[in-house]
Amino acid sequence: MMTGDSPDHPQEACAVLGIFAPGEDAARMAYFGLYALQHRGQESAGIAVADGTSVMAIKDKGQVTQVFSESTLNSLDGHIAIGHTRYSANDSSSSWEATQPHLSTIDDEIVALALNGTLINTNHLRSQLIKRGISFRSAEDSEVAAKLIGDFTRETQHMREGIRKTMQLIEGAYAMVLITPTALYAFRDPNGIRPLSIGKLSDGRGWVVASETCGLDIVGADFYRDVQPGEVIRINEDGLVIEQALPPRKRAFCLFELVYFARPDSVLDGMSVYICREAMGRQVCKEAPVEADIVIGVPDSGVPSAIGYARESGIPYAEGIVKNRYVGRTFIQPTQALRQRGIRLKLNPLPAALQGKRVVVVDDSIVRGNTSKQLVKMLREAGATEVHMRIVSPPVVWPCFYGIATDTQHQLIAANLSLEQIAEYIDVDSLAYLSYEGLLSCCQADHQGFCTACFSGEYPARIPKEMQQRAFCGGLEPKFWEEEYAGMASLF
Repeated sequence: MMTGDSPDHPQEACAVLGIFAPGEDAARMAYFGLYALQHRGQESAGIAVADGTSVMAIKDKGQVTQVFSESTLNSLDGHIAIGHTRYSANDSSSSWEATQPHLSTIDDEIVALALNGTLINTNHLRSQLIKRGISFRSAEDSEVAAKLIGDFTRETQHMREGIRKTMQLIEGAYAMVLITPTALYAFRDPNGIRPLSIGKLSDGRGWVVASETCGLDIVGADFYRDVQPGEVIRINEDGLVIEQALPPRKRAFCLFELVYFARPDSVLDGMSVYICREAMGRQVCKEAPVEADIVIGVPDSGVPSAIGYARESGIPYAEGIVKNRYVGRTFIQPTQALRQRGIRLKLNPLPAALQGKRVVVVDDSIVRGNTSKQLVKMLREAGATEVHMRIVSPPVVWPCFYGIATDTQHQLIAANLSLEQIAEYIDVDSLAYLSYEGLLSCCQADHQGFCTACFSGEYPARIPKEMQQRAFCGGLEPKFWEEEYAGMASLF
């Protein structure tokens, strides 16, 4: 907890994208779609294409612009494509083998699959598949899902049935896309934890699916509808087919999508991310006002909320932190001397705006506390006389098992320190979090329900006992909506 270079924000696993566009350069469209979704994962990127007879893929570690060039895109010929950007939650998943899309075979046919999210019962399912003589090249959830789909598709001779049977067994959060040589498939977990939207290209040119609507916008696709919880869609030359593969469960859309993960120009499950974040800033101002000279936001997710705070309080909004937009994955490590000088790769304060000012700094969350501590230190060194931090989400007290790299309570500062101790640790004059009820009031509208596990300890699905044993510190007990999960059933 609170040590090392671990990020102080939740890290989302990845983004997925799918294209079915006869006559179009699907790989190039996928490239731009992934570019718009780059914020969801910067460790690796990949695109797989199909041309009606075969599937091929290019993927590697690095950002989209590092992995692909004109020559690589020109080599990916086809009208069907899926794409993936990844954030690796741990060192074991940062290898090349962990990059997606994952390629697999069903009899003599190559398929490619990409996953956004985390499956919580893959250890059991992998061992069951190994008993059936199926081998694995990685420890990735996406490979387990691909092998299950392949096995069930061979058995049923029907891809959608193979996907449906797989969805009956896997548990967790997932939005997946899959291509065969002739079709694009997309499907979403029955709680709807991770987002997945469908867009339609003009003049009947085809369809696009994406983790966020900003991935539709960049390729000129108009929003059509969201993939609903438990649905599987197929798009081929006959058009779009939608099937309810599993009955939907209690809705559990990840609330952190609205707080932090998504781009502000996206609309998720009918909710404008920007409007929700601006409302969060207004609400935390109502709950925790303070006298100050300026309000600043931590780029990028904190900026709409800071604007909301400024509007509600009447305190002027200022740009007090400059973000380097070109920082990405790098193999060049700073020297010890540069580290000791506090090298600032991503954020740098703006002294002209901060000098002699009492500052309200608005951010989306505090997870480990290390980055917040460094940020406050920078603001004070730049001349801020007071620093008041306002967080537009409640304290993150519980671990997440659905695609965020906070799978133990020991990592979470709010699970280990009081509010006063956190304020002292990060060295602020005052600290306040948005209340749980306040956050929900900013996002609810007509939405049917959220996963709030990281704030409330109420989880949509029961976690395997081995995960529970290492995840929780003790004391308060988590609550599970579902007492059992289907994935412990035998595949035989």
